[in-house]
Parts: sequence; C-alpha cells; structure tokens
Amino acid sequence: MGVGSRAAASCWRSCRSTAAGSAASAATWRPSASPCTRFPPQLVGQPAVHLKRDFFLANASRARSEQFINLREVSTRFRLPPGEYVVVPSTFEPNKEGDFVLRFFSEKSAGTEELDDQVQANLPDEQVLSEEEIDENFKTLFRQLAGADLEISVKELQTILNRIISKHKDLRTKGFSMESCRSMVNLMDRDGNGKLGLVEFNILWNRIRNYLAIFRKFDLDKSGSMSAYEMRMAIESAGFKLNKKLYELIITRYSEPDLAVDFDNFVCCLVRLETMFRFFKSLDTDLDGVVTFDLFQWLQLTMFA
Repeated sequence: MGVGSRAAASCWRSCRSTAAGSAASAATWRPSASPCTRFPPQLVGQPAVHLKRDFFLANASRARSEQFINLREVSTRFRLPPGEYVVVPSTFEPNKEGDFVLRFFSEKSAGTEELDDQVQANLPDEQVLSEEEIDENFKTLFRQLAGADLEISVKELQTILNRIISKHKDLRTKGFSMESCRSMVNLMDRDGNGKLGLVEFNILWNRIRNYLAIFRKFDLDKSGSMSAYEMRMAIESAGFKLNKKLYELIITRYSEPDLAVDFDNFVCCLVRLETMFRFFKSLDTDLDGVVTFDLFQWLQLTMFA
C-alpha cells in the first residue's frame, strides 16, 4: 500500500490493522503485515515526507507482524526504543487496494500522523521561441496539417492527435476528446484567438512527446495504461509533487472503471496540472503560497482552464 503513518514510540506499543467495511467487502482486502521502520534522523519532525521504495530497500524494519497471513484483523505487540517510526500496512496480495483501519495503543503517551508530501511544482520557465528557430521539416509538417489559415483549431488538433496516437499500438487509449484538446489549446494559446500557430503548436508537440516518454518509462507492467502506483511516479517525474488527497482525486477523475489511466487521460491530467500551477503562480506575487481571487479570475480559471 502507498500509505505510511509516523508513530512516536516510547516503550511498549501494540499495532492493529483491520479491513474496513462489511464481511463481504473485507474479503476483497485482507491486512497481512505492518512493517515498522525507524525514521531516518535527518527527517525526524518533518511532516511532509513521502518515503520511496529505495528507502525501504536500504533500511531494515525494526519490527513486523509475526505471521504474513490474510486475516481480517492482524494485531501485534512491539517493544521499541524511543524515537519516530514509520508503519506501512500491506496486503496479502500485491496491488490490492481498499479501506482499512490502523490503530495504535501505547503504555505511554505517543503521537501519530500520516506521512504526506507538500504540494509543489518544479516547472521549467515557459519556452520562448521564434519561427526562425523551428526546424524546416516541422514547418513543412505544420503547413500540411494547418491548412490555408496556418493555424490549428481545436477540432484539427483532435484529428491530428488521434491520427498519431492510433499508430502507437502499445498505448491504451480511447482517443483525445474535444474537451481535452480544448484544454491544450487554452494552455498554449498566447494570442487568445482559440487556435495554435506555428510556435504554439511546436511547443505543445514537444510537450506531448515528453509526456509520451514519461508514460512509457513508468508503465512498468507494459499494460499501455497507468496504475495508481505508476501514476504517482509519472506525475513526480513530470515535475509535480502532490499529496495523497490530490492523487486520489486524480485517479477518480482520470481513471477508467478498472482504476487504470490511459494515455489520453494522462496527457489531459498533466496539461490541467500545469495550467493550474502556472495560473496560481501568476497570482502569487509575494510567493507565500496564498492567493485571493476576484470573481473574474475565478471564472477564468474554472471555465477556461
């Protein structure tokens, strides 16, 4: 599971992990073990921390459940020296998701908190290009795609992207919708005419190629889609750090019924994230992470992002 809880231990500690819901729903998710690892000294006291796989490979657990077994409830008692520890509930079968309850009982007063990342984005400065800097082959391609007006509309962008993506048989996709293509045009449209010129289309083209490289890199099982675990790594690679609640919202918004995210939804998600972060940054003039919207700005963000 991608969930970690920080616990400040004093001496004796009991840990109980229970599958939430009815007996029928619990059959789909069974707690099996809760490894307990000492928190690294350099991170003690920091609330916004997401520990990755490498941390657990390099740091042995100080305690774990005595038996790795698929029961509805697993209870274990540990004796640990004072300090901060991370407890990670796991499932008997890999890649199973579901609700659960994690309870701590201690003989002395101790606190717990859920580990999570601080929301931020490390985005490059917006690219500034002139037409002279664009490759001649790309200019020729653009003229063929754009037609007589030398600009690409939302409908034309949808046709272009779906024609290209249909050639990538390893990608799971239903094709780009008009709404997703409209979001891309809104992100790249610098002159506000609702279409993409040569420079705008070139920047978007390179961005989608970068998204495709990220998608393929983190599609670990080569299914052509993203699981929730793969999606988190891919979003971080694209420059975004989000907390658990936002990842849950993204999976709810962009996943298919099997909770997998296909390529077109992956691109739409990253485009929307970049739009929102850049809009916020433009308003956060004093860099304190807080902005105030007037009605026009709110409507501009929600209606045209």
